[in-house]
Amino acid sequence: MSDQLSLLTPPPEDSGDAITLAHYAERAYLEYALSVVKGRALPDVCDGAKPVQRRILYAMQRMGLGWGAAAGGPKPVKSARVVGDVLGRFHPHGDQAAYDALVRMAQDFSLRYPLIDGQGNFGSRDGDGAAAMRYTEARLTPIARLLLDEIDEGTVDYVPNYDGSFEEPSLLPARLPFVLLNGASGIAVGMATEVPSHNLREVAAAAVAMIRHDGLTDDELYGLIPGPDFPGGGQIISPEADIREAYRGGRGSLKVRARWKIEDLARGQWQLVVTELPPGTSAQKVLEEIEELTNPKIKTGKKALTQEQTQLKASVLSVLDAVRDESGKEAAVRLVFEPKSRAIEQSDLITTLLAHTSLETSSSINLTMIGRDGKPVQKGLRQILTEWIDFRQVTVARRTRHRLDKVLDRIHVLEGRHTVLLHIDEVIRIIRESDEPKPALIARFKLSERQAEDILEIRLRQLARLEFIKIEQELASLREEQGKLEEILNSPAALKRLLIKEIEADAKAHGDERRTLIQAEKRAVAEIKVVDEPVTAVISTKGWVRALKGHDIAASALQFKAGDGLLASFACRSVDTLLVFGSPSGGDGRVYSVAVSSLPGGRGDGVPITTLIDLAPGTQPAHYFAGNADTTLLLANSGGFGLLAKAGDMHGRNRAGKAFLTLADSDQLLPPTVVLPAHHSVAVLAQDGRLLVFPLDELKLQPNGGKGLTLMDVDAQCPLISAATVADQVRVDGLGRGGAKAKDETLRGSGLAVHRGKRARKGVKVEGFPKPMRVSAG
Repeated sequence: MSDQLSLLTPPPEDSGDAITLAHYAERAYLEYALSVVKGRALPDVCDGAKPVQRRILYAMQRMGLGWGAAAGGPKPVKSARVVGDVLGRFHPHGDQAAYDALVRMAQDFSLRYPLIDGQGNFGSRDGDGAAAMRYTEARLTPIARLLLDEIDEGTVDYVPNYDGSFEEPSLLPARLPFVLLNGASGIAVGMATEVPSHNLREVAAAAVAMIRHDGLTDDELYGLIPGPDFPGGGQIISPEADIREAYRGGRGSLKVRARWKIEDLARGQWQLVVTELPPGTSAQKVLEEIEELTNPKIKTGKKALTQEQTQLKASVLSVLDAVRDESGKEAAVRLVFEPKSRAIEQSDLITTLLAHTSLETSSSINLTMIGRDGKPVQKGLRQILTEWIDFRQVTVARRTRHRLDKVLDRIHVLEGRHTVLLHIDEVIRIIRESDEPKPALIARFKLSERQAEDILEIRLRQLARLEFIKIEQELASLREEQGKLEEILNSPAALKRLLIKEIEADAKAHGDERRTLIQAEKRAVAEIKVVDEPVTAVISTKGWVRALKGHDIAASALQFKAGDGLLASFACRSVDTLLVFGSPSGGDGRVYSVAVSSLPGGRGDGVPITTLIDLAPGTQPAHYFAGNADTTLLLANSGGFGLLAKAGDMHGRNRAGKAFLTLADSDQLLPPTVVLPAHHSVAVLAQDGRLLVFPLDELKLQPNGGKGLTLMDVDAQCPLISAATVADQVRVDGLGRGGAKAKDETLRGSGLAVHRGKRARKGVKVEGFPKPMRVSAG
């Protein structure tokens, strides 16, 4: 216990190397995080590989599984053998992790350009796993040679493996920027990467253009690489500006969708056939989504399907009759959708499927990778290509230097042989007569140790006259090659020409056509079709809502829960929207929207409005309105301000409502009133009985809401209590003398004229009303 406590106690200042537990944990976790980031999760900008992928490819190359010149290439070996070699020599982790990485490099639906040629079951795009490693076989694909061919030519550094018994390359000498070709996906500690795949020809053309022109503009670069090229094809529908912004900053999100065709059948019938899927989407996933839409399950905590589920089910079943998966060897993806009838509009079926399934989805871009400086950084497209070009220049220079060293060594050896063959008889004599022929040869012919050793090991058959001719020919060839290699090393222009030549040759040998179509389109939005019919929206005093068919609904015939009653009813249409105005809390002026078609019908009590909207904290439903979107409403508050707005201006898509009105902390929203075509004036009533009537044209429509204009000069002690738009008469309701008997009076003509004035005035008190309550159109 004392030892454990000592770990938690800060060490004394003179404790030498001792550190606190907090500092130790911080340092240890940082080391762990860096290990995960650089050792597992993120690809390198140079070769596009993670450590486990690099080790698998290198191990397979050492095992002779590279694609050779022989017809059909080398014979594949069991994947278990490859995994065992990788684990034993380079990658001390679980065998399943290594096998999963091998499998992914063999899947043509995961990698745009697979690096491993897999024999056997390597899984499917529907999520089926690969067979066990003892059943599958693997070898490298031809394109893998672009990563491995130059590995023994001094191009990369080698580092000790985990136990120091072998060496492994720190990078692969990639001849093309594979980090863009095949992309990458990974999650590290505190960061993640999601690099999409790209077309080889386009990336090669962009790299060549950047090598040739240092001042290549962004527009020219993005013109060469217009967007990702996914293994499964599909279509990118995001605007060009969105794609370029993602490339510029290294992060973004693209909208992608499937591609399809319409097949005409007999007797005017037709069917929709999906042939390409967006990345991350499988045929099985789409089928499961269709099943969930057409046969929904009751949500947890609910007793029945929600109105939204019911409507969505009806919407899908109204256009879709059947779906089947006909994918197979002849077609990697073939999803067939049969319409409900041949009269269904093709666009209706397509839009419904895109809006409610993964046939249209989003694909994220996060170009985070290990840079040339060894640091994990989010990079833009230009920076990625710039760093790879720098890496490739260094690699080619190292390869050239390595080759030049070999050429110079061979020239040195051949020059010694050439000298010997010119004095062959003397050389033989020295060897026969000398006890130490090597020093004697060096002294007589001024040879080097290397040349003397070669001469002593030469075979007699190589002393023939014909060999002398071959040496002269080889020397001439090597000296010519020496000149070319030295030119490459000494001339940046020559180095660039060689880079361009090799990139163009590789692009010609391994490039293919783009698979993913890039064409901007609007996102599919499927609106649930509602039958346009007359209904009456009924709201109870406790906030229960429902919609009854027809407009001839007698209030006395309505049934409510015990203790509840009618608050309001609105004769409207089923395609209209119910607006809910919340009681303000801290200046909240949100308006909540609920489709009338989503209100429950029948003879029940309805549902609480709070189940259909998400009220702000401290807010309660205060007022309601249901009607046409073109209806103009007068919205006033107790602070004396008000505005005109269309009902459609207040519609919002989320349950959290739309911020529309600006209210002071003490203001209360008054009931909204409808502005009829015949109304030309606004009547406002203060708590002390003052009435003001002013022209309606002194107010203006405010489609974006806000605070509004001053309707009447009031204060906190005498707030505004009622507002309405009127024609030529105003009805005033309130309490008469004694305060108990209701009283109403209609003002017109000269009786109304005394109350007319300009907006924002105080108004004139209504006589005969000790306590007026409300004004309305007479």
